[in-house]
Amino acid sequence: MTRPAPTPQPRPAPLAKSYWYPRQGWGESAALDAVRRFLRADEAMRRRLQREMEMNETDLRAVRFLAAAEKDGRATSPRDLSRELGISTASTTKLLDRLEATGRLRRVQHPTDRRGLRVELTPHAHDEVHDTLGAMHARMREVAATLDAEQCAVVVAFLDALTRAVQPDDDGEVSGDAGRQGSTPEPRRASA
Repeated sequence: MTRPAPTPQPRPAPLAKSYWYPRQGWGESAALDAVRRFLRADEAMRRRLQREMEMNETDLRAVRFLAAAEKDGRATSPRDLSRELGISTASTTKLLDRLEATGRLRRVQHPTDRRGLRVELTPHAHDEVHDTLGAMHARMREVAATLDAEQCAVVVAFLDALTRAVQPDDDGEVSGDAGRQGSTPEPRRASA
């Protein structure tokens, strides 16, 4: 039986290593530095995954999208994949050819449209993804399981707000007031 990880205690933050954040104290700088550390670790993990699976980033995104669609019971067409990845139909065809040649994908006849195709992952691709990422995802779930429902809600709200802050709005600008001085919403505090 594994013991739950201890609840992390706030500690003095090291000096911020960013141009944008104050070089002092525990709080927003430490939180944003922690997000940056996670993003760097995630990026390094994706590069390792690309090397281990001998796939490029777009191929990995395609596999991830197809796996999620299949888990949700959704059939995926080459056009769906093209839209999701933001690539041309010619690039999608090349991607499908690569994934099919490595035994990770198959094209199958659409069940109701004789002219249509569906694309789906092979059992080999599912096994490869589980073998490569299963242990990491188990560790991530263990970490998340150390949070109670209220802590999870705070983390989700914080990360969703950061996501909105870095996404461009309809005019192509990064979310309106998100970057302006004094416009940061007050943090919600967990009740004791």
